[in-house]
Amino acid sequence: MEGKKKVAVAMSGGVDSSLTAALLIQQGFEVFGVTMWLETDEFNERSCCSSAEIRDAKTVAAQLGIKHYVADFREIFRAEIENYFVEEYLRGRTPNPCVECNKKIKFGKLLDFAIESGADYLATGHYARVIFEDGRFKLKKAVDLKKDQSYVLYNLTPEKLSKIILPLGEFSKTKTRELAENLKLISAHKKDSQEICFVPNDDYKNFILERAEDADALEAGEIVDTAGKVLGHHDGVANYTIGQRKGLGIAAENPLYVLRLDVEKRRVIVGSNAETFSESLTAENVHWIYQPEFPARLQCKIRYGFRVADCTVEQIENNLTVKFNEPQRAITAGQSVVFYDGDEVLGGAVISG
Repeated sequence: MEGKKKVAVAMSGGVDSSLTAALLIQQGFEVFGVTMWLETDEFNERSCCSSAEIRDAKTVAAQLGIKHYVADFREIFRAEIENYFVEEYLRGRTPNPCVECNKKIKFGKLLDFAIESGADYLATGHYARVIFEDGRFKLKKAVDLKKDQSYVLYNLTPEKLSKIILPLGEFSKTKTRELAENLKLISAHKKDSQEICFVPNDDYKNFILERAEDADALEAGEIVDTAGKVLGHHDGVANYTIGQRKGLGIAAENPLYVLRLDVEKRRVIVGSNAETFSESLTAENVHWIYQPEFPARLQCKIRYGFRVADCTVEQIENNLTVKFNEPQRAITAGQSVVFYDGDEVLGGAVISG
């Protein structure tokens, strides 16, 4: 008789990953836990991969009666995620480190670690669904759209989807905590981890300053309107993001918002709220789980948490042009644009302009 299928569960010590492990045990899988060790001394206390979280994950694993391992990815995390984060800000862009971490670390190095450790699958507590339908594996939105995390998973491939289990995609967060309480999991009431785990106290400015010196994006400069009129001064382009209103430190008759960042001239360009809307964008670093025929009429999200927007997508060589049915606000270079066909994720790219 064939033995049980073995699943490695990415455990952070939080309620989502703890319940994921518990549910898979109930379903008859042979389960073991793995926690990524990404921590530097500066990690947030509530981050997903700190020493405290590793201890919590070990405690949950002991409660569930499963083995627990720690995968030391500190070196690659700093090189591939933290450095990328800093470099993007120094280019006047706003990065999404969670997208990169899922691509290179969680569903890259960790998936490899799981398979090499004898697992048939890797399971995580992400709120999204992997469905086998029409003869292929599909990545779909979570049932609870308020918690949906499919946006940050668009770099997956059909092969990887065949090795991934996402048990929480059918549940709401309320239901997750209810199930965890019923199972008497010690993590049932633990607070959610912070999104950017490696920035202490959410102080991006200080984090970037410590990692990079003598960069144009950290130098003081001018805040100007679209005609080039100087309205004020700033202490570094890297401290601003597109669509920002608060913290500009300038007086004006009407509210002003950040429209563009010019690192070379050390300028922050501001304008009215109406000027933050755009009818199109360009994107690079394109990845398709399943590539559509072009021009493709799809839906997309230009930032995590944003609503989907109807759009038409054209691919020219390695780049994309996306035209929206209705103008979108604060399109931001460095963020991802992710494409959907209904509730299925087809792929995504990094916004370049």
